[in-house]
Amino acid sequence: MKNETITTTAQRSKTAQLWNVRVMTATAMLSAIAYILMFLDFSVPFMPSFIKMDLSELPALIGTFAYGPVCGVVICLIKNVIHLLITSTGGIGEVSNFLLGAAFVLPAGLIYRMKKTKTRALVGALTGVVFMGVFSIASNYFLVYPVYYNFMPEEVVLGAYQAIIPGMKSILQCLVCFNFPFTVMKGMFSVLITMLIYKPLSPILKGRNV
Repeated sequence: MKNETITTTAQRSKTAQLWNVRVMTATAMLSAIAYILMFLDFSVPFMPSFIKMDLSELPALIGTFAYGPVCGVVICLIKNVIHLLITSTGGIGEVSNFLLGAAFVLPAGLIYRMKKTKTRALVGALTGVVFMGVFSIASNYFLVYPVYYNFMPEEVVLGAYQAIIPGMKSILQCLVCFNFPFTVMKGMFSVLITMLIYKPLSPILKGRNV
């Protein structure tokens, strides 16, 4: 009986080690994909040219559902730390990207972890999208834009928004009318793609037979 217990404990330890290796490997791969996606950004016609659309939160959301919210946050962190090597924003763009990504994947992962169903995953992801959108207003208004004003005066930033809608009167109004819907739309793209590809990817990510 004692030998069986020792064997079982050893097997569990080996399984845990293999799982940890898989999680670390997958996290590194997803971080690399997220980093690449940061370069595939593009402008959208209803936003100022200095704001770009990308899908670099997609791998983080997939990692969150596969391995938990901490994994998703780590992916957001790694991609931005690497991007710091070639940044042209003095690091504030990477800080903003990390904060928004974390605001997206944390609620999604925490809600999904309570009950791992497709419905719960969708609810969690949509909650994350809304939270990220609301958080983008506060983070841009109090953190990101005040730093940018050292390189681009507030009047110039406001003017970029007014070139699209002349009636904009303040940066806060611009963040609510432009950045919030833009951030929500950006998150929704990641949610839609994740919902389509996560199920076939899940066995690969978790090491199960397809």
